Amino acid sequence: DRATILDNCLRCPHERIVVTHGTDTMTDTARVLGEAGLAKTVVLTGAMVPYAFGSSDGLFNLGSALSFVQALPHGVYVAMNGRCFPWNDVVKNRALGIFEPRGKGDRT
Repeated sequence: DRATILDNCLRCPHERIVVTHGTDTMTDTARVLGEAGLAKTVVLTGAMVPYAFGSSDGLFNLGSALSFVQALPHGVYVAMNGRCFPWNDVVKNRALGIFEPRGKGDRT
């Protein structure tokens, strides 16, 4: 699936791309895209709370990603909870239910 996402980003005629993605493996996909060295701005985002639960953060995260993708230089980023991280400096902190810079907190 990551190869398909990368291929679509490469073939996309646009320089600014937002990818909605499940949060459990979002950083893995960001790494694949980041290591590819795309000459584009790609922002991955998702929801920590599924939409089916009624008060999902997904729409807020999507709105943030749409703003970040317009303002950031070329590169691959993860946008969650109003924050944006470069692909190589982000982890999902499952204990806290947030994304944060690498090297912070518990990653269980």
